[in-house]
Parts: sequence; structure tokens; C-alpha cells
Amino acid sequence: MNWLNLCSGGETGRQSVKELGLPVSNWFTSEIDKFAIKVADDNHDDLVHLGDIRTVIDKTKNIPIDVILCGSPCQGFSVAGKGLNFEHPQSKLFFEFVKIYKYHYERFPQCKLLFENVRMKKEWQDIILNTLQEINPKLKLYMINSSIVSAQNRLRMYITDFEFDTPDDRGIKLKDIVECGCVDREKSYCLDANYWKGGNLKMYFEKSRRQLVFKEGCQQVGVADLNGHDILKRVYSVEGKSPTLNTCGGGNREPKILCKSASITGRRLDRDGVRKDNDLSIPITQALEVSDSDKSRCLSTITKDTVVSPLPVGRYPNAYTDSALQWRKLTVKECCRLQTLPDDYCKAVSNSQAYKILGNGWTNEVIKFILKGKQHGNDRTN
Repeated sequence: MNWLNLCSGGETGRQSVKELGLPVSNWFTSEIDKFAIKVADDNHDDLVHLGDIRTVIDKTKNIPIDVILCGSPCQGFSVAGKGLNFEHPQSKLFFEFVKIYKYHYERFPQCKLLFENVRMKKEWQDIILNTLQEINPKLKLYMINSSIVSAQNRLRMYITDFEFDTPDDRGIKLKDIVECGCVDREKSYCLDANYWKGGNLKMYFEKSRRQLVFKEGCQQVGVADLNGHDILKRVYSVEGKSPTLNTCGGGNREPKILCKSASITGRRLDRDGVRKDNDLSIPITQALEVSDSDKSRCLSTITKDTVVSPLPVGRYPNAYTDSALQWRKLTVKECCRLQTLPDDYCKAVSNSQAYKILGNGWTNEVIKFILKGKQHGNDRTN
């Protein structure tokens, strides 16, 4: 089979096909980012590089292409693209892809397609789908969230004529893929190409972006009102590691843990940290409020974050300082896991470039179940 991958990035497409064991006679790839090409070549030794997408037709004339993959640049359709849609310089490449697909489909109608892009306004989505269906009416649009096969919430649009079985949710949670530390949600926020810039608490809690991991380890959070040696009184957070278990039973010798509920809430606080909600001259600050309850705060439609904190009970006037919540950003290895790629997939480039490539890339396991097609027993129907 001859495969053509357009705007191929770090070649997750080739990785998916390799893991599925699908036949490959030639793998043609079109990408201009030198770092993405370096990652692709580090993982795959059979790539035929075509360079700029605008030269692909000339370089693939008279070659029957069995499958075309494409993840054309999404900047114009995303929030960061400021609504430029098809006028965005990179998103205009969608129409170059259309020319290539039309050229090969008209000459070889058996050619299959898998096109991916971000969730976008329905009017833009319809333009893309209608444009492609004018070439091949069998194409269908699917909205698939990577969360069913990974620890990441990543809703994407897929247009394809592959008929496939969507797997059951595999129940993979964020805590399952982090190397160390603790997390405050089951699924990671969507990985984006700007993750290399680093995260911060304000962006994390207010904009729901750039997933963070919080302080690891066994965290002492209080002292129990008990008689005996100091070591018997220590109370630890349920989010950390347990202290070493020993053979001494009873007598208050067992490890003690404490799960404290907290929330991020906008408050007007005076210099002493006292609430003055009616004094409009005091600016609102995002306060971390830690309670002694073992239950979560009520979830509501009000913008309020419910978290678990290792800090003592009280109000902390600025929830976004390092002293309030100690955090780190995801490692490159963890981001590879979010995209269901091998841990060392991006080892050929710097961390900054790896974050960009992974943020722009595909979720390997999603591509695999689409390309695998419908299964009847062990027979592949596509």
C-alpha cells in the first residue's frame, strides 16, 4: 500500500500504522518543520520526504495512493487563531490539501481518507465537510474525544470514509500516567502546542489550560491530639505517599491521613485577610480556602474550583502563588503518554520542541482504531 501523510508533523500516522502492522509499500510524508521531521526520522526509517505540501502533486504524479492522511494546520480555527479561519496563512493550506485529495481520488477512487482538525464553529466545519464531500460523498464527520483511550480530554473532528468500531472507554486517568506528584482531576486538559512556554496557576484555574501536577510525596499536614511520642501524632495528606508501614499494631501507631477540601474563590479581603465583600473599593483576589471537611465542596455553575490541599485549614489570599499550591508542568514523557505514544518518542529534540510537536499532533490510539476499521471476527473489512 502507498500512504501519503500531509502536514505530517512527527509522524504519529506512521507510528499508528506500524503498531497495527498494516502493509506499507511506500510512505510519502509532507512536512516542513525541521524539528518534527527530526522526530519522524528518529522513529521511522522508511519515510519518503516530499517537503512543502504545495509541491506534492508534482512529486506523486502517476503514483496510485491507497490512503491519504492529513492534519492541516488548525491555528485559524482555534481560539488562538482569533477567528481568521480560512484566511489564516497556515489554515489556507487546507485548500492545498483539497487539490491533492481531488487529484488522487479522481485517478484512484479506492483511495481512502482520514482528515483531522480541531473542534470549530459549525459554519467552518460545514465548509470543510461539504468541500470534501463534493469530491467523495461517502465521507463522514465524527467528533471523537481522546479521553476514551487516554488520560487527556482532546475533542477533535475527523472526516473519513473508514468504517470503524469506537472502543469502550478504557478508564485511563491522569493519575495513571504521571511520573510523580498528584493531580486534581481525572483527565488532563487538552495538550496544546504552546505548552513549552510553561504553565501557571492563574491560567490553569481561570482558563482551564496547560495541565499542572501538584507536589508529590508524603506530606505532613497536621498533628493529632494524642498522647505519646511526636511521631505518633503526625497526620499526612491522602494525596501523598504513605509513611513506611511497620509491624507495630494498635496504640495509635498506624499512619494517619487527612484529606482536606479546598476551593479557589474570589473574595474581597482587607489587609488582615478578613472578608469585606460589600466594600467595592477592595479588589477581588482569588483566595484558596482550606476547610476541615472530609467532603468536597459543592459543585455548581459558579466559577469556582474545588481542589484538595495539603495546607493547614485557613484562607490564603492569593491562590496563585507557589507557596499556596506547589506545582510543576507535565514532563515530555507524560505528554507522550497523553498522546498514547512511546515514552521516548520525542527524544531527538529539545523539550520545548517536543511540547510543540506533541501539542500539534494526533492521539495515536484514536488513529489506530479508525485505521483498523470494523472487525468481524479477525477479518478487516476496510
